[in-house]
Amino acid sequence: MTLRPDDVHNRALAQHLHPEPWENPKPSGRYNMVVVGAGTAGLVTAAGSAGLGAKVALIERGLMGGDCLNYGCVPSKALLRSAHAVAEIRSAVDRGIRVPEGVEVDFPAVMERLRRLRVRLAPTDSAQRFRSLGVDVYLGEARFTSRNTVEVNGQKLEFAKACVATGARAAEPSVPGLRESGALTNETVFTLTELPRRLAVIGGGPIGVELSQAFARLGSQVTLLEASDHILSREDPDAAAIVQAALVRDGVAIRTGSKVRAVRLEGAERLLEIEGAGGEPIRVDQILVGVGRAPNVEGMGLEAAGVAFDPRSGVQVNDRLQTTNPHIYAAGDVCFPFKFTHLADAMARIVIGNALFFGRGKTSALTIPWCTYTDPEIAHVGLYPEEAEKRGIAINTFHIEMREVDRAVLEEDTEGFLKVHVRKGKDQIVGATLVSRHAGETISQLTQAMTAGVGLGSIAKTIHAYPTQSEVVKKAADAYNRTRLTPTVKRLMETILRWRR
Repeated sequence: MTLRPDDVHNRALAQHLHPEPWENPKPSGRYNMVVVGAGTAGLVTAAGSAGLGAKVALIERGLMGGDCLNYGCVPSKALLRSAHAVAEIRSAVDRGIRVPEGVEVDFPAVMERLRRLRVRLAPTDSAQRFRSLGVDVYLGEARFTSRNTVEVNGQKLEFAKACVATGARAAEPSVPGLRESGALTNETVFTLTELPRRLAVIGGGPIGVELSQAFARLGSQVTLLEASDHILSREDPDAAAIVQAALVRDGVAIRTGSKVRAVRLEGAERLLEIEGAGGEPIRVDQILVGVGRAPNVEGMGLEAAGVAFDPRSGVQVNDRLQTTNPHIYAAGDVCFPFKFTHLADAMARIVIGNALFFGRGKTSALTIPWCTYTDPEIAHVGLYPEEAEKRGIAINTFHIEMREVDRAVLEEDTEGFLKVHVRKGKDQIVGATLVSRHAGETISQLTQAMTAGVGLGSIAKTIHAYPTQSEVVKKAADAYNRTRLTPTVKRLMETILRWRR
């Protein structure tokens, strides 16, 4: 398998994740678990099942490691780190540091670094490693031929249980001329070796905003097009507004209420015809599409296996991740609306317990955090206020601005806030949103508290190292505890203290 660009890093990546030559094993006897797809959900299911003594087969048609390692979390965060370094240099003078003029971004070197770091992580997901774990690794196209058999490269595998973990791919909007324009997606953008001078990004979701900010910082003239009235429409509006302002400061031209009507190639340029927001056409050198993900459900014979699916929503599963064939489960992006690597991992663990050991794990019991890795970041866990209202849950919200946190002031990272939502009259945390440079790191404290049933008031008893940005959580906890000091309680305390003088 040849990856682009064809360099030493990508050749090493291919040898780890789809080695050639590779001899598939000869199936003998029935497998306890056959896993289709070697992304995060599939790898965790296969490794965990084999580690517990199951006979396991893992089938992958492309690169092991799936979207996260090859086209998602890993390369994007490497790119974001370089872009962040550029932003730090440009703002160094505000911190008393003089930077010589003429500092330039070496984009080919940025992308070479990305490929070098990605291949460092590849051995963990490699075909050879999983073979060493006792997993039978089959490279090729999987196709279910009955309710308990699947074929790969002409070989039939029988299974007691199976897991569909084929993930998702970049969704393609139905815009005339878009495909012919050679538009990039997250699956192709990391193959670039030259920085696009002018870049149009279609979609103001997490992928669109992260890469818009990154490419603007690296030197592209970026225009971000979003059909709704603001970017990150699923997030807290106050949080989205802060990120939108940050992108504008970094040079991103944001056009909300804009829909791409058509794309035309004019020489080396791409002309985007726009509907809404003035309607002026846009001329760019490259287009990046980031409008969501489409589940990989076609072409593997799910119909023969009795597994119901929808091309848009994916494989149909119940709360225990069981498909309409009770012997087949699904996990990860192929079956769930929230498409996060860490959630795919958690779902795989549910599949292992439920499929192999009569477990009763439920996805509805999961407490799921997520983060958009802009600068500043937005991290969220649990319910938003409108969701709580729909469920009939009355809440109180504790709002702490990052400018109240000493470490944030010292680092001049005061943009942002923490909102913690608790059940009215109680300290039970039902949701939280954090906007800060390190939001993705800090949100885990609240996620753990929710999972363990630790109330916001109890967090105030935890000693936080000073100064750290995580003190914002302690400040929210202190704010909750102050609400417990009612006038009656205060008068009682004053009476006790007078008596003890």
